[in-house]
Amino acid sequence: MPRGVWFSVGVVLLFVVLPFVYGNHDLLFSMMMYLVLAQGINVLFGFTGYLPFGYVGFFGAGAYGMSLAILLLHFPPFAALIAGAAAAVLVALVLAPLLRLSGAYFAIASLAASEVLYYVISNPHLTSITQGPYGINLAAVYDSSASYAVMVAVLALALGMVVYLRNSRTGLALQAIREEPVSAGFAGVNVVRERTRAWLMSAALAGLAGGAYAWHVSVFYPKPVFDLNISVFAIVFTLFGGVATLSGPVVGTLLLYGLYNWIGISQPQYFQLVFGVVIVALVLFLPNGLVSLLRRVGANVP
Repeated sequence: MPRGVWFSVGVVLLFVVLPFVYGNHDLLFSMMMYLVLAQGINVLFGFTGYLPFGYVGFFGAGAYGMSLAILLLHFPPFAALIAGAAAAVLVALVLAPLLRLSGAYFAIASLAASEVLYYVISNPHLTSITQGPYGINLAAVYDSSASYAVMVAVLALALGMVVYLRNSRTGLALQAIREEPVSAGFAGVNVVRERTRAWLMSAALAGLAGGAYAWHVSVFYPKPVFDLNISVFAIVFTLFGGVATLSGPVVGTLLLYGLYNWIGISQPQYFQLVFGVVIVALVLFLPNGLVSLLRRVGANVP
């Protein structure tokens, strides 16, 4: 059995056990949420080289897709969660032409697309459909235990997806596209299809995370679920740990989100300084992430 499977089982079991020994379940939930988003970034950027600054758009689409499925279509929460993921995938399909761009052009275009989606959702003229700027209230279906369990399952799915990509022909094809798309095409790889597949897989993970978040908090407004900081945190956590690895986004999220909750909330001015120093040091000395350092010292990490 691949080492990544055992690593994934260990991470999932950690979050199954932690609620019994640590009382801040909201913190554990948020950490899992960022673990999922970081792995979603990893699926797209780590395996294809596309860095989506507007990744939060899929998260918001998932949150609103689930919520509106409950409020307008009267779906039960679990079915609504799937509807949220489907909404994120649908948005990804609509935005698939962005994959014709590359580098900074793609990153900026994805950011612009997420902003457009935010303004559509928060438009006061669409209040009868999206609730506009007045927010969503899911208090009738609020269940923190069920939403926590769902996020554990989504985390397991995200880790399993990366394990699959690291041990499958699809993952090898995606990495070939990342390194040299023209050569990959000549080698028989369907570049457009494989890129689109990774794009949709990444969007589905963000949509599931957004839906679980909506269920967990039950009351929210458009701005928080389309906050650019969600994308920034997920990207930084992934890069800090190491892309195209299984353990990198996990290590990055646990360390940096733990640091954020240690000093970032009570003393944000010091957090920004420490955070900036950490990122600059990473770029200068560990461009392949912290996992590359662990491997240099002999750690056998997936």
